[in-house]
Amino acid sequence: MPEPSTAAGAPESGTGASSPRSLAEALRARDDAALSALLHSRPDLLNPVPGDVTQLATRAGTRASVVRALERLDRFTLQTAEALAVAPDPCPYPVLEGLLTGGEDERARTALPRALGVLRDQALVWGDEDRLRLVRTAREVLAPSAQRPSPTGLGPTVAEATAGMSPTRVQEIVAAAGLPATHDPVSAVTALTALFTDPERMSALLDEAPAEAHQVLGRLVWGPPYGEVTPNPAPPVRWLRDRGLLLPATARTVVLPREVALHLRGGLAHKDTAPVAPPVTVHREHRPQLVDANAAGQALAALATVEELVKSWEHTGPPVLRAGGLSVRDLKRVASGLDTTEASAAFWIELAYAAGLLAGDGEADERYAPTPAFDDWRELPPAERWSVLAAAWLPATRTAGLVGEQDTKGRTLSALGPELDRSAAPEVRRRVLELLADLPEGGSADTDAVLERLAWERPVRTASDLRARLAHWALTEAEVLGVTGRGALSGPGRALLEHRDPAPLLAPLLPEPVDHVLLQADLTAVAPGPLRRPLGDTLAVLADVESKGGATVYRFTPGSVRRALDAGHAAADLHAFLKEHSRTPVPQPLAYLIDDVARRHGHLRVGAASSYVRCDDDAMLGEILADKRSAGLGLRRLAPTVLAARAEPTALLEGLRAMGYAPAAESGTGDVLVARADAHRTPPRSAPVPVPDGPPVPDATLLGAAVRAIRAGDLAATAVRKEPGPGPAAAVPGELPRTSAAETLATVQAAALTGSAVWIGYVNADGAASQRVIAPVRVEGGFVTGYDHTADEVRTYALHRVTGVAELADDHL
Repeated sequence: MPEPSTAAGAPESGTGASSPRSLAEALRARDDAALSALLHSRPDLLNPVPGDVTQLATRAGTRASVVRALERLDRFTLQTAEALAVAPDPCPYPVLEGLLTGGEDERARTALPRALGVLRDQALVWGDEDRLRLVRTAREVLAPSAQRPSPTGLGPTVAEATAGMSPTRVQEIVAAAGLPATHDPVSAVTALTALFTDPERMSALLDEAPAEAHQVLGRLVWGPPYGEVTPNPAPPVRWLRDRGLLLPATARTVVLPREVALHLRGGLAHKDTAPVAPPVTVHREHRPQLVDANAAGQALAALATVEELVKSWEHTGPPVLRAGGLSVRDLKRVASGLDTTEASAAFWIELAYAAGLLAGDGEADERYAPTPAFDDWRELPPAERWSVLAAAWLPATRTAGLVGEQDTKGRTLSALGPELDRSAAPEVRRRVLELLADLPEGGSADTDAVLERLAWERPVRTASDLRARLAHWALTEAEVLGVTGRGALSGPGRALLEHRDPAPLLAPLLPEPVDHVLLQADLTAVAPGPLRRPLGDTLAVLADVESKGGATVYRFTPGSVRRALDAGHAAADLHAFLKEHSRTPVPQPLAYLIDDVARRHGHLRVGAASSYVRCDDDAMLGEILADKRSAGLGLRRLAPTVLAARAEPTALLEGLRAMGYAPAAESGTGDVLVARADAHRTPPRSAPVPVPDGPPVPDATLLGAAVRAIRAGDLAATAVRKEPGPGPAAAVPGELPRTSAAETLATVQAAALTGSAVWIGYVNADGAASQRVIAPVRVEGGFVTGYDHTADEVRTYALHRVTGVAELADDHL
């Protein structure tokens, strides 16, 4: 075993030969860099900035802050804290080492200095190596109790388990264990504890136990240490209970004392320790160029999917539920339109929302619609568009994977709903990418290995499966978004992780947009790559997407051609458009299709009566009236060329189109209404702000200012002052005396004349009290102006807000 002086690593900076008597004293001995590191790792200690080191130590020991700090410990560091919680207080380093290694685990012995150093840095442990102390609140959180079993599986000590037991019963246990009687319960418990912690005597006692008793102990030794007993227990249990090897916890339960369990365990606090992080190694290896190419293909597909999704909500987006979010039916409709699963559709919807591309329009009958930012986003080059999406995904706290599950009140969580934020999501997402980044380029990791590593790094949060599920979702989302390719981190993904712009790395990997298509005789067009903007927009109106991939296949149908005519394109325009942008001749079937639909388009006119149908061909109107499918439209003839309808114009248009006609809408003046793609947009909207996981991490400027403020407050709080004379000022030794206005004025005036410094208590306009060390230079008009040593600047204070004043000891400053 290494010597304690070296086993626990270097002593704390500034620590003298004597052990600190409190956490505040240990923190005061740290240098500014160590204090800054503490505030950086535990930012909740800065809200508000502590007035001095004593306040910092007090806040560092509060339950909420300690629990948050414990949640961020890795498994072995947490096991070290758990061992300290069941160790004597204070605990010598060799005792702690024995609890974690049993004298045999060399890996745990090697890892212990690092774990103990982390606990010191986090202000969870203080004291020298011969007097290690776990912060009291941490001990209360981690120590075992009947209501809260310890992760170690250990139970209470003999002293704790016998508290409240009758003295007679304690003496009976002492006698049955073969110990001499004592005069009081305290000494009896001490004698019993000494027996259970003496390996030789304890082994001799257990050698006398029946074989069945050893089986009972074996079931309790690694926890839980509690067992149920009947009013008339079996002989082996009675033998153990009579000798204190099992002690009563309640009327029907017994508990294995901690000292007995540690003897049976060979001194180990944990059955298994995890001193080393599980490795994340290369599961499959790919050429980096192949990874980047695969990721670029996924990135291109992601851009097309997001654009298609948001454009589909341009005219009539889905309504916003009263409680917020998207209905299940609308989510299914989106999934069907994107030809994907509902879970995938929820991810794309949430990604577009996180990027600020869609939002609620804020109308009385609120619906989702694209934002003005969507138009700006579409004008960017593809690589920059992807950067916007990736930069929104990485820090997002909204978790699409939760869609469809139920909250604690049994309500279903909906896409775009208000209950999807999980503050741990960005940290897990980034950590997953960091683990992939640690592998050689082109290397992918096994999912189980990643999950095992994350569980080791944050074992407290892994108590629920949310963190593992977040990691699963992160891996899946990174792949479909193009951050990874074939499971390995891509070059653009690595740049994203390193806070660099990924667009320059992605741009060379993406194919150049093309300005042509290949028309086929089967009424399809093949786009051999991403289309340039005007061509892509027009073709999306004129044809329907049939399949996606490296090449997109569009199909021309009567409905799609009619859609283009509704948008204001004439048949001649469509012929010219196809001839201009096709590398192959325009097939005759496609030309006939356009001419045929154009010939019938607008032959019928629909307007508002409720609505009406107008046509110069009265025979066609008669044909419509005779068709049984028109019964639901409520048609009747008003004139040879006019039919009136009960249905609204939109419903009438859809009904006639379903019957195979190609009607056109007209205005009140009889002009054809052109349905151009001037889509609905929301007012300017900001992207949702991620919900932080606790206070934000402070930057270097704030940390420096906070450390200076704490040091300044500590200077004032620990300033040595002259002892006051007899009277009211000396009523509270060690505290700043309260002085009258006259005494305050006289003291600061004298200090201004002599150039000396004084110690004052001051209450500002907000009612916040503080202590300051000042050197007055001017006293007039009810104010004192002087150099404030705690703030390191000249300040002016109102005398009526000074609660007390005392002179400093000679030559203190």
